[in-house]
Amino acid sequence: MKDLALQRCNNHGQREAVARCPKCRRYFCRECITEHEDRVLCASCLSNLHEKSLKRPSKIYGLARITQFIVGGTVIWMFFYYLGQVLLGLPSSFHEGTLWQSGWWD
Repeated sequence: MKDLALQRCNNHGQREAVARCPKCRRYFCRECITEHEDRVLCASCLSNLHEKSLKRPSKIYGLARITQFIVGGTVIWMFFYYLGQVLLGLPSSFHEGTLWQSGWWD
């Protein structure tokens, strides 16, 4: 690997390079390099990274979200339905409080 001090900027040939882009492996001066998320990137690699983040999610992603919503709603509904069935199955003496006064466990 060549010494960084001897390298010149890829965009400005007369300027000394101060950093090397880890993506494209080219050398750049202070004006051409940008720090992004604790990494030093050139402008073209940063714009490519930004374009990738702006891509629309696929239709499968939307379908998966709808399916998760339906399944989650069904699970919650079933939970409360069966909880209600259990509460309906309790004897009326339990709700009145007389179950504890009589010896039902005997």
